[in-house]
Amino acid sequence: MEKLRTCIMGCTGVVGQQFVRMLDNHPWFEVVLLSASARSAGKTYAEAARWSLGAEIPAYAAAMPVVEASAAAVIESGAAIAFSALPAAVASGLETELANGGCYVFTNASAHRMDPDVPLVVPEVNPEHFALIRRAARARGAIVADSNCSTAGLVLALKPLLPFGPRRVVVSTYQAVSGAGRAGLPALDILGNAIPFIRGEEEKLARESNRILGRLEGPAVRDAGIEVCASCCRVAAREGHLMSVTADLDSDPAPDEIAGAFRDFRGVPQAMALPTAPQRPLIVRTEEDRPQPLLDAHAGFPRRARGMAVTIGRIRRRGRSVSFFLLVHNTIRGAAGTCILNAEYALRAGLIRQAAGRPSEGKECGDS
Repeated sequence: MEKLRTCIMGCTGVVGQQFVRMLDNHPWFEVVLLSASARSAGKTYAEAARWSLGAEIPAYAAAMPVVEASAAAVIESGAAIAFSALPAAVASGLETELANGGCYVFTNASAHRMDPDVPLVVPEVNPEHFALIRRAARARGAIVADSNCSTAGLVLALKPLLPFGPRRVVVSTYQAVSGAGRAGLPALDILGNAIPFIRGEEEKLARESNRILGRLEGPAVRDAGIEVCASCCRVAAREGHLMSVTADLDSDPAPDEIAGAFRDFRGVPQAMALPTAPQRPLIVRTEEDRPQPLLDAHAGFPRRARGMAVTIGRIRRRGRSVSFFLLVHNTIRGAAGTCILNAEYALRAGLIRQAAGRPSEGKECGDS
C-alpha cells in the first residue's frame, strides 16, 4: 500500500509535536506539509519548534519548511489527510474549508466536536459514529473530531461498565500542566501548587462523554443520559491526567467482575490490529498506589502505542457504586494519538476516498 499523503496543522505546539513524533516512519501515512502560524512560517521545523518531547526531532521533520496554515497550502501539497492541532478559533473556518474541498480532517480542536454531522470519536468506544461522515452535507471530505483530553480516558473506562448500568458519574481530575500548552501556565503559578479551576473543562467532560457514549439514531446521536458531575484541577505534573471516578450502577457486580471487565475490554482498533492501537486499551494495576503520572503515563504496547493505554487502579465498591482512579496521557491518547487512530480506522474501513489536491508523481492519494 502506498503511503497516504498527510499534513500537520499547528505543528509547533505540544500536540503538534506529538503528531510529528507519532507519524515518524508511520506505515500508512507520509507527512508532506507542516503548517503553523505566520510567526513560524518560513523557518525550518527545527528553528520554529521548541521541541519538548525528549530525544531528537524526527529527521524527516527537522529540515522541513513550515508554511502558514491555509487551505490553499494543504490542497497544493496533495494531502488527503490533515491532522489539526490548531487553536479552536483558527480551526473553525479552516477545517470546514478543507473538508468542503475534499480533505479528511482529523482534529484535536474543539471547534466542531458538537456539530451534528461531525463524528466525535474514541474508536474503541464508538466507531459506529463514523457513519455521520456519509450523512454530512459535504460533497467530498469530512471532519472527524477527537474528544477533550480528560474525556478520552473517562469514556474508555466507562465503556466496559455500560452493561452494569452507570447512571451517575462523579469525577475529579488532577491534570498535568502540558494540558495548558507549551506556554500556557507560568511556572510560578503551578510549582508547589494546585489550581481548582480549568475553564470549560468540567462542561466538556459532561457534554462530550454523553455524546461519545450515546447511540446513533438515524442522522443524529442520542446522548447516553448519564449524569456526569466533574471537578477539574491543574496540578504540577508534566504529563498525564489522573482522575478519581465514582460511578453509581444499576446492578451489583463484585470488584473482581469490574476489574475483569476492564482487563477484557477490547475494541475495533484492536480487532483490526491498527498500527497505533494498544493491545490492551485498559491496563489494571493492583498496587495500592497506582496509577501515577510519572510511572504510568506512557503505558501501552507495542512501542508505537506507548501512551495510548489508560491505566486503572484502586478499584473499590461502595454499595452499588464503584470507585477507581484512572490515568490518561493527555497529549497522546487524549489528543494526537486518538486522531491518528481515528485516521487509521477510517482508512482501513474504506471511508477515505480521495485527496484534496494533486498527488505527487508516482503516489496514490485515494482509495487504499
